Amino acid sequence: MTAPAEPADEAVPPEFPMRRACPFSPPAAYAELRESEPVAPARLKVNGKRTWLVTRHDLYKKLLGDARVSANLKLPGYPLQVPVPEETLQSVPLTFLSMDPPDHTVQRRMLAPEFSVRRMRELRERVQQIVDQQIDQLLAKGAESPVDLVTSFALPVPSFVICELLGVPYEDHGRFEEWAWAIMNHEVSDEDRGRAHYELDRYVDGLVTAKESAPGDDMISRLIEFNRHTPAVEHSDIVSMSKLMLVTGHETTANMIALGTLALLEHPEQLAALRAEPELMPKAVEELLRFFSISDAGTARVALEDIELGDVTIRAGEGVLPLNNAANHDERVFPDPDRLDVRREARSHLAFGYGVHQCIGQNLARLELDVVYTTLFRRLPTLRLATPVEKLRFKDDAIVYGLYELPVTW
Repeated sequence: MTAPAEPADEAVPPEFPMRRACPFSPPAAYAELRESEPVAPARLKVNGKRTWLVTRHDLYKKLLGDARVSANLKLPGYPLQVPVPEETLQSVPLTFLSMDPPDHTVQRRMLAPEFSVRRMRELRERVQQIVDQQIDQLLAKGAESPVDLVTSFALPVPSFVICELLGVPYEDHGRFEEWAWAIMNHEVSDEDRGRAHYELDRYVDGLVTAKESAPGDDMISRLIEFNRHTPAVEHSDIVSMSKLMLVTGHETTANMIALGTLALLEHPEQLAALRAEPELMPKAVEELLRFFSISDAGTARVALEDIELGDVTIRAGEGVLPLNNAANHDERVFPDPDRLDVRREARSHLAFGYGVHQCIGQNLARLELDVVYTTLFRRLPTLRLATPVEKLRFKDDAIVYGLYELPVTW
């Protein structure tokens, strides 16, 4: 088997990213590709370069379980989805997400205890307090005029949680949320994205430096202390890990809080099932994660050797995008995949990726979503949209899908 030759002008491969068919559905082309060409060539909108798209659940897992693919975004052929000047790309250190073993393994082992199931059980009470605190503030505002659930609830909850975990002052949340937005948005200029990275790096570096001399009871301090006794990484690595946890620890969960709330309001029969059977909530969380798959192309890779996948050969040096939102709507695994079903057994979804780079914070995300959805709909039983879905602004221009605003009343 050989890789297809560069397509002729009359057979130009599709451009990526593709726009969702509607707020609750993946791009229409994904279903067609799964059936006709589950490993298909595409061209990146950001630079016109060729890459491969993987749209089937089994092939997604096979690829990400293969040690012959790399997450190193500095390698030629890696399918970057935002414009980064080559000089800048080669000068910045790799983050935890972009490292391969054994470097990735070292940092993962340092972080893993902070996100264990046991640690999440210990955190549940505090997460509940934070959620109740934010709902108290919502109720204090009253519902005479619409309230934006994104800025008033969906964003503050995970920001509070990750700030407490890391030891970051919450009063700085406006700054790091703004930097995170610039880093995650496709449409931001190179200059503004670079400035956001610089400011966030400087901010987190200052935090780590301060904790090196005055540690607290927080994740950053424990990483520093661990490294003192078992030297494994440099100061800059702890800065990088902390920055990554700060950005991904609030941005992704905030988007899922808003989207999940919207989905349940727009599927009242599913919300009614949860109210009748609260024990379904863990299943509902998994189903909502599958349903939206907000980090569609967050598992980009580049082949280190020739790899046979499906009916094609991915050549060494070629980029690959295993697509979460395509694999998680594979009808071979999830019958009637475009239907939201809170009773579905959806734990085999790939919203957190697969393999050695599977999201290390997934237990925290599950905890927060479980507490948020349960508490929000219990304490605000008449919650409803204040703006029709067709007038809402979705983050089609961002690396992570979500909502810009969600006006509600009750």
